[in-house]
Amino acid sequence: MSGSDCAMSRPALTSALCLWLTVSAAVAGAQAPAPRPAQPATRPAPSAAAKPAAKAPQERAVPFAVGETLTYDVAWANYMTAGSATLSVREKKPSHGSVAYYITAEGQPISLLQRIYPLYYKADTLLDVYSLLPQRASIYSNENGREKMRTTVFDRAKRTASYEVRTATQTSRSVAVPARTLDLLSAVYALRSLPFGAGTTTIMPVVDAGKVITVKATVGSREPVRTPGGTVTAWRVEPRIVGDDADAAGAQQIAVWITDDARRVPVKMTAEVPPVGVFTFTLREAR
Repeated sequence: MSGSDCAMSRPALTSALCLWLTVSAAVAGAQAPAPRPAQPATRPAPSAAAKPAAKAPQERAVPFAVGETLTYDVAWANYMTAGSATLSVREKKPSHGSVAYYITAEGQPISLLQRIYPLYYKADTLLDVYSLLPQRASIYSNENGREKMRTTVFDRAKRTASYEVRTATQTSRSVAVPARTLDLLSAVYALRSLPFGAGTTTIMPVVDAGKVITVKATVGSREPVRTPGGTVTAWRVEPRIVGDDADAAGAQQIAVWITDDARRVPVKMTAEVPPVGVFTFTLREAR
């Protein structure tokens, strides 16, 4: 679901659901530790007997857990409930020679709009527990009976990603990606593990629909946010796509609010989608 895909989709809700995944990815900064510098060539190598035992990899500390489910109401123009979206941490399992969280996101309109224009989106990702980088990601869409599956598989050693699209036919290609590139959904969870600070600016690469885009995000102040569960304090984050893709982003005045407590939950997102108006995602339930 790229910015251009969002802008071109006919139903307005499609644009909003695309934007939820797109802009939520914006503030995932340098989530992987920097590599250690190489040892000088003149330093003698220790003997085999003197080498310490290799340390077992450590899982990165995260503010979420298996079983967490976040459910959002999607409103249009601040008065009409247009649909719902759900983010879930389904399980933690062996994956691609490591261990990963299996995370999903689903979105669809309310039943009335569904009858007018059937629409369903499901994204999933395998988020490595040690690096908080995605191993594999996919997005399935069904718009009025037109199905599409997009899959991205990362090869971190080669700094490439294999991108495949399946409709009635199948195409695939290899994409060069920077070392810390995220997909749209995994970034939502990686960002929750980062420290926030007012005025912090992050520039990061995100692979989207087989293309690497550059996102710049600025963390603002902490603000009160009203939700059906009560008022919470959250950091306001304003992401922007920069570079050649900025004109195809399909939205203006985008903001995401992430709670300043231990769970770091995305509680609200607003996005202006020309020419149809403003969409708002508000957390209805967190469990």
